[in-house]
Amino acid sequence: MISAQGPRALRATLAAAIVALLAGALAGCASTPSTGSSSSRANATALERSEEAAQKREEAAQESEDRELLAQIEAKKREEAAEESAKRTEAIAAAKAKKREAAATRAAKQKEKAAEASAKKRAEALEAEARKKQAQAQALARKQHASEVQTQAGSKQQAAPPAAGKSTGPSTTTSSGEPAASQPAATPAPTEAG
Repeated sequence: MISAQGPRALRATLAAAIVALLAGALAGCASTPSTGSSSSRANATALERSEEAAQKREEAAQESEDRELLAQIEAKKREEAAEESAKRTEAIAAAKAKKREAAATRAAKQKEKAAEASAKKRAEALEAEARKKQAQAQALARKQHASEVQTQAGSKQQAAPPAAGKSTGPSTTTSSGEPAASQPAATPAPTEAG
């Protein structure tokens, strides 16, 4: 590749050579016959052609440099666009992942709440069932106790023969002839079963 100083220097050299040839041709024209003039024309034409060829080579080299520079710029733009696209894709993926994670967290919390509510309902149902069984056990214990008290009272009445004129049962009248207040049978406090 020719540097920027090279083509200018070449052009300046060619221009100086042309001027020198023309000056030499003009000086030679005065001393030589017309055959020198056609030789100088041929030299001038050859010089022009070589100058045109050098200029075309210079232009071709410049175009090549420009194409290479343009290719580099386009490659850099493509690379930047690819990086930008990758960053956008990465940001979108991160946002989607964050949304999925939030949805999973919400779903887990809902499941946890549902499980807690279900466990609470089961515990309440078991507790109610236990209270019901306890109440039934207490009622059965009271009933058995009342039955035992009746059985003991009945066996005491049979064991003790009634005295003449005395009643073993509670008197409905007092000695003054007034009705006696009935006394309720003492019932023991219920015991808690199991």
